[in-house]
Amino acid sequence: MSTTEIGLRERKKQRMYQVVSDIAIGLFVERGFDAVSVAEVAAAAEISKPTLFRYFPAKEDLVLHRLADHEGEAARVVAERPEGQSPVAALLAHFLDGLARRDPVTGLNGDPDVLAYHRLLYGTPSLVARLYAHLERSEAALAGTLGGDLDARVAAGQIVAVRRVLAQENWRRVERGERLEDVEKDAVVAAERAFGRLGKAGIL
Repeated sequence: MSTTEIGLRERKKQRMYQVVSDIAIGLFVERGFDAVSVAEVAAAAEISKPTLFRYFPAKEDLVLHRLADHEGEAARVVAERPEGQSPVAALLAHFLDGLARRDPVTGLNGDPDVLAYHRLLYGTPSLVARLYAHLERSEAALAGTLGGDLDARVAAGQIVAVRRVLAQENWRRVERGERLEDVEKDAVVAAERAFGRLGKAGIL
């Protein structure tokens, strides 16, 4: 099989992931996660239930797919940082850039679809539990980039926790109807303070 054929197959596979995930999330937002069966998602996506499970081993994965690309994000930022820049400084710069871009992962985004997604995610216990598995994989990837020893794992855990708490605070404030501009000002200060504390504590 040629490289072109492999590339086409991979793109087709990724499109399938995206289409099925979007259909599922639409149904879950409209009717509730527990009220929609996997069979209903498969029918709406016009695929068989076994095919759906080949792409998404668990029902929760239909929702968490949107975060899959971010699992290795912190590790990539650290690995690709400029020479002489500390991991904490690189991650802070990346988070601040995300705030400026209104990246949904930072929680600073007022798009109704993004807010509905976060409402679904944080309001469904089984999705919250699955989210922690995603965070653990993010920690593991980051710890590996930082060296893989105990100190690296502790540092990775603290960094991932800081990013999560900051993002959730931003989302909660936007969800309450606060102006994005006001939330962003406080979010920048909070991020600089939180990451600064990690740096002062010797967290890489």
